[in-house]
Amino acid sequence: MGTTATVSAILTLLAGIGIFLVACQMMSSNLESASSAKLKSLFAKASKSKLIGVGIGTVGTAAIQSSGATTVMTIGFVNAGIISLTQAATIIFGANIGTTVTAQIVALGMFGSNALSTTVIFSAFAGIGAAIATFAKTSAAKTWGGILTGFGMLFVGLSLMSGSMEEFAALDAVKMFLAGINNPLLIVLIGTVLTAIIQSSSVMTSIALAMCVTGLISLDQGIFLTMGSNIGSCVVAIIAGMTSGTNAKRTALIHLLFNCSGVVVFLTAGWLMIALSGDTFGFGVIFERMFPGAPQTQLAMFHTFFNVMTVLLMLPLTGALVNLVSRMVKEQNTATQETLHLHYVDDNMLQAPPVAVGQTKREIIRMAELAMENFDRSISIITTLDFSEQETFARVETEINYMNRALVDFVVRLSDRGGLSGRDKLYLSTVYRTVRDIERIGDYAENIVEYATALKNAGDSFSENALYEISQLKILVHSLYDNVIAAYADENTACLEQANVIEEQIDEFTKKMEDSHIERLGKGICNANTGAQYMELSSNTERIADHLLNVAKTITGVLQVG
Repeated sequence: MGTTATVSAILTLLAGIGIFLVACQMMSSNLESASSAKLKSLFAKASKSKLIGVGIGTVGTAAIQSSGATTVMTIGFVNAGIISLTQAATIIFGANIGTTVTAQIVALGMFGSNALSTTVIFSAFAGIGAAIATFAKTSAAKTWGGILTGFGMLFVGLSLMSGSMEEFAALDAVKMFLAGINNPLLIVLIGTVLTAIIQSSSVMTSIALAMCVTGLISLDQGIFLTMGSNIGSCVVAIIAGMTSGTNAKRTALIHLLFNCSGVVVFLTAGWLMIALSGDTFGFGVIFERMFPGAPQTQLAMFHTFFNVMTVLLMLPLTGALVNLVSRMVKEQNTATQETLHLHYVDDNMLQAPPVAVGQTKREIIRMAELAMENFDRSISIITTLDFSEQETFARVETEINYMNRALVDFVVRLSDRGGLSGRDKLYLSTVYRTVRDIERIGDYAENIVEYATALKNAGDSFSENALYEISQLKILVHSLYDNVIAAYADENTACLEQANVIEEQIDEFTKKMEDSHIERLGKGICNANTGAQYMELSSNTERIADHLLNVAKTITGVLQVG
């Protein structure tokens, strides 16, 4: 085999890896889009049950074909305080099981040599999927076309990698070099480093499968490479965790310690078996006997066995693992913790766009809650002229303004990601106006506080009748708010209709407030200054109601998509 053939084999391997990575990304994004609603529901239900946590991680990873995305998503949930460290640990445990699905699919595609191979059959799905994606009329059909295309390309990439391995297998120098690498720790290290570079344990495991099938490495060497790939897969989580809060760092460390523990246990068990049997019995021998003549199945089944057993071993120790990482990564100082930040979304959520959409809605609802809290404070200040909460009011107003900017920035980046359904895209297009409406509610509340300051400086205050009318107006606004949030959160059309009714009642009530003010002014009960502040309060509150109703109205367009 000449230099040209060697270079060709290397380039073919790189091409296969590239196609495989693109296929994984294509499958992941389209599977996320197809299972958007289910993914949101799945990851929104963080349970206290360890087994359910493992199930969420397993099913979620199998659904989106990316343990890295699941882990980074989990780090985002922990960072937002949505789930506890214990819940995050169990989801990560499950993600390690879910990622074995890819290896099983790849192993299945390696059967058939004399007749038509499964690799060729599965590769044909790339063309079928591309045709569907190109000519389909509906977004759902295009999504499924993308899934089939990604699935087919997976095996195109695998075929190229396997072909390059056959070329390498023909080189005596390569075979002698690989045969000389017998140290399990060294092979695990090689698997770790290569996976960290590629940033995909699925690709590393698939390369190991191809190398085993072509006889380039032994099954034992393939086993140690897959162990190393488990450690290398932690790199993505570590990068995500290091740029986030304390609990996010702890979650990334849990992932690393969990995977390392599994490797240590299996290396020790393998060494004991070989030592006791006189170098004749180990994991490789066991799986060769269980699945004779099928090296791809032998390695894929070990991969599944390794991850399942590691979960079973570590699950009872979850509490101890959480305590350990909590001691290793100390709490950040208070000043750092009080830095303004979004609570339900962060950059890690961009790894799972459909879930990020649901979390965006939760963040917007939180923003609305803060705006209403400040509205209540403003009414309390202007009716009592007690300014003790003014500092809190200012702090919350600053946070609302920050959320307005941060949410818009996040949604812009989220909208550019793949894996979003047409419904999700339409919802995100409404967010820009929604956060602006909520921010305006905060601004009007700020105006009301300014009117209170004017009253206090002039030594004036509202009459008993005026105070009663303000209290009734506040009740109406809260009733409107309750229906708006119910309509927005649950896409409840009945609540939207009720919100429309209440908003009209507020319009009528503010007109009556104007008439009452004129009557009191004529009787000398209030003066021009108190009247002016009273009318401004009434007008600003009516505008707050308008902005609240705008928030609820955004569901109408989304509901039309179904």
